[in-house]
Amino acid sequence: MKKVALVIAEKQFRDEEYQVPRDLLLNAGFDVLTVSTSKNTAVGKLGMKVTPDTLITDLDPAELDALIFIGGGGSEQYFDDPLAHRLARTMVDLDKVLGAICIAPVILANANVLRGKKATVFPDGASILKQNGADYTEADVEVDGKIITGNGPEAADAFGRALIDLLS
Repeated sequence: MKKVALVIAEKQFRDEEYQVPRDLLLNAGFDVLTVSTSKNTAVGKLGMKVTPDTLITDLDPAELDALIFIGGGGSEQYFDDPLAHRLARTMVDLDKVLGAICIAPVILANANVLRGKKATVFPDGASILKQNGADYTEADVEVDGKIITGNGPEAADAFGRALIDLLS
Protein backbone atom coordinates (compact mmCIF):
# COMPACT_ATOMS: atom_id res chain seq x y z
CA MET A 1 0.00 0.00 0.00
CA LYS A 2 1.38 3.39 -0.98
CA LYS A 3 1.96 5.85 1.86
CA VAL A 4 1.26 9.58 1.56
CA ALA A 5 2.20 12.10 4.26
CA LEU A 6 0.07 15.25 4.47
CA VAL A 7 1.90 17.96 6.43
CA ILE A 8 -0.36 20.47 8.17
CA ALA A 9 0.35 23.50 10.32
CA GLU A 10 -0.56 23.43 14.01
CA LYS A 11 -3.01 26.29 13.37
CA GLN A 12 -4.67 27.83 10.32
CA PHE A 13 -4.11 25.00 7.83
CA ARG A 14 -6.71 25.18 5.06
CA ASP A 15 -9.40 22.63 5.91
CA GLU A 16 -10.53 21.65 2.41
CA GLU A 17 -6.97 21.44 1.05
CA TYR A 18 -6.40 18.75 3.68
CA GLN A 19 -9.84 17.08 3.75
CA VAL A 20 -10.57 16.75 0.01
CA PRO A 21 -7.25 15.17 -1.12
CA ARG A 22 -7.17 13.03 2.06
CA ASP A 23 -10.63 11.60 1.37
CA LEU A 24 -9.79 10.97 -2.29
CA LEU A 25 -6.55 9.20 -1.30
CA LEU A 26 -8.26 7.06 1.34
CA ASN A 27 -11.05 6.11 -1.08
CA ALA A 28 -8.39 5.12 -3.63
CA GLY A 29 -6.77 2.78 -1.09
CA PHE A 30 -3.74 4.80 -0.03
CA ASP A 31 -2.29 4.87 3.50
CA VAL A 32 -2.51 8.53 4.58
CA LEU A 33 -0.44 9.95 7.44
CA THR A 34 -1.29 13.32 8.93
CA VAL A 35 1.90 15.07 10.03
CA SER A 36 2.63 18.23 12.01
CA THR A 37 5.13 19.75 14.44
CA SER A 38 3.01 18.68 17.41
CA LYS A 39 0.70 15.76 18.17
CA ASN A 40 -1.74 18.18 19.80
CA THR A 41 -5.00 18.78 17.95
CA ALA A 42 -4.39 21.03 14.94
CA VAL A 43 -7.12 23.52 14.09
CA GLY A 44 -7.90 24.59 10.54
CA LYS A 45 -8.81 28.05 9.33
CA LEU A 46 -12.48 26.98 9.08
CA GLY A 47 -12.46 25.19 12.45
CA MET A 48 -11.65 21.58 11.45
CA LYS A 49 -9.89 19.68 14.23
CA VAL A 50 -7.31 17.05 13.33
CA THR A 51 -5.04 14.99 15.55
CA PRO A 52 -1.76 14.32 13.69
CA ASP A 53 -0.58 10.71 13.40
CA THR A 54 3.09 11.55 13.65
CA LEU A 55 5.61 14.37 13.98
CA ILE A 56 7.46 15.87 11.03
CA THR A 57 10.70 15.15 12.94
CA ASP A 58 9.84 11.41 12.78
CA LEU A 59 9.26 11.22 9.01
CA ASP A 60 11.51 8.96 6.95
CA PRO A 61 11.24 9.87 3.25
CA ALA A 62 12.43 6.35 2.34
CA GLU A 63 9.15 5.01 3.80
CA LEU A 64 6.94 7.45 1.88
CA ASP A 65 5.61 7.46 -1.67
CA ALA A 66 4.54 11.12 -1.48
CA LEU A 67 5.06 14.12 0.79
CA ILE A 68 2.48 16.91 0.50
CA PHE A 69 2.47 20.27 2.26
CA ILE A 70 -1.05 21.60 2.90
CA GLY A 71 -1.64 25.34 2.59
CA GLY A 72 -3.43 27.97 4.61
CA GLY A 73 -1.83 30.86 6.48
CA GLY A 74 -0.39 28.52 9.09
CA SER A 75 1.84 26.78 6.53
CA GLU A 76 4.10 29.81 6.86
CA GLN A 77 5.63 27.97 9.84
CA TYR A 78 7.40 25.77 7.25
CA PHE A 79 8.49 28.51 4.77
CA ASP A 80 12.01 28.72 6.22
CA ASP A 81 12.07 25.46 8.18
CA PRO A 82 15.37 23.60 7.52
CA LEU A 83 13.78 20.21 8.27
CA ALA A 84 10.88 20.80 5.83
CA HIS A 85 13.41 21.87 3.19
CA ARG A 86 15.61 18.82 3.81
CA LEU A 87 12.60 16.48 3.57
CA ALA A 88 11.51 18.11 0.30
CA ARG A 89 15.00 17.79 -1.23
CA THR A 90 15.28 14.17 -0.07
CA MET A 91 11.96 13.27 -1.73
CA VAL A 92 13.27 14.74 -4.99
CA ASP A 93 16.62 12.94 -4.60
CA LEU A 94 14.73 9.65 -4.04
CA ASP A 95 12.56 10.34 -7.15
CA LYS A 96 9.37 10.34 -5.10
CA VAL A 97 6.26 12.50 -5.35
CA LEU A 98 6.48 15.90 -3.68
CA GLY A 99 3.67 18.41 -3.57
CA ALA A 100 2.15 21.50 -2.04
CA ILE A 101 -1.08 23.44 -2.37
CA CYS A 102 -2.18 27.06 -1.87
CA ILE A 103 0.64 29.15 -0.36
CA ALA A 104 2.65 26.03 0.63
CA PRO A 105 4.56 25.80 -2.71
CA VAL A 106 6.63 28.64 -1.18
CA ILE A 107 8.14 25.91 1.04
CA LEU A 108 9.23 23.98 -2.06
CA ALA A 109 10.56 27.15 -3.72
CA ASN A 110 12.58 28.01 -0.61
CA ALA A 111 13.91 24.43 -0.55
CA ASN A 112 15.22 25.06 -4.09
CA VAL A 113 13.33 22.13 -5.63
CA LEU A 114 11.23 24.19 -8.08
CA ARG A 115 14.10 25.68 -10.08
CA GLY A 116 13.30 25.13 -13.78
CA LYS A 117 9.99 23.40 -12.93
CA LYS A 118 6.48 24.42 -13.88
CA ALA A 119 4.62 25.27 -10.68
CA THR A 120 1.64 27.16 -9.36
CA VAL A 121 0.84 28.79 -6.03
CA PHE A 122 -1.73 31.04 -4.38
CA PRO A 123 -1.09 34.40 -6.12
CA ASP A 124 0.52 35.92 -2.98
CA GLY A 125 3.42 33.47 -3.41
CA ALA A 126 4.07 33.95 -7.14
CA SER A 127 7.00 36.35 -6.70
CA ILE A 128 8.79 33.93 -4.34
CA LEU A 129 8.42 31.06 -6.81
CA LYS A 130 9.80 33.24 -9.63
CA GLN A 131 12.70 34.50 -7.45
CA ASN A 132 13.62 30.85 -6.79
CA GLY A 133 13.66 29.91 -10.46
CA ALA A 134 10.25 28.26 -10.87
CA ASP A 135 8.27 28.61 -14.09
CA TYR A 136 5.12 30.07 -12.50
CA THR A 137 2.07 29.13 -14.61
CA GLU A 138 -1.00 30.44 -12.74
CA ALA A 139 -2.70 27.05 -13.41
CA ASP A 140 -5.06 25.56 -10.80
CA VAL A 141 -2.87 22.44 -10.64
CA GLU A 142 0.55 21.91 -12.15
CA VAL A 143 2.44 18.62 -12.47
CA ASP A 144 6.08 18.68 -13.59
CA GLY A 145 7.73 15.29 -13.31
CA LYS A 146 7.00 14.11 -9.77
CA ILE A 147 6.33 17.57 -8.36
CA ILE A 148 2.70 18.64 -8.01
CA THR A 149 1.46 22.08 -6.97
CA GLY A 150 -2.03 23.53 -6.53
CA ASN A 151 -3.08 27.17 -6.18
CA GLY A 152 -5.72 27.13 -3.46
CA PRO A 153 -8.87 25.66 -1.91
CA GLU A 154 -10.82 25.65 -5.18
CA ALA A 155 -8.14 23.37 -6.65
CA ALA A 156 -8.32 20.82 -3.80
CA ASP A 157 -10.35 18.24 -5.75
CA ALA A 158 -8.30 18.53 -8.96
CA PHE A 159 -5.10 18.48 -6.88
CA GLY A 160 -6.18 15.28 -5.09
CA ARG A 161 -7.11 13.57 -8.38
CA ALA A 162 -3.86 14.62 -10.08
CA LEU A 163 -1.93 13.33 -7.03
CA ILE A 164 -3.65 9.93 -7.31
CA ASP A 165 -2.84 9.79 -11.05
CA LEU A 166 0.79 10.63 -10.29
CA LEU A 167 0.97 7.83 -7.68
CA SER A 168 -0.85 5.22 -9.79
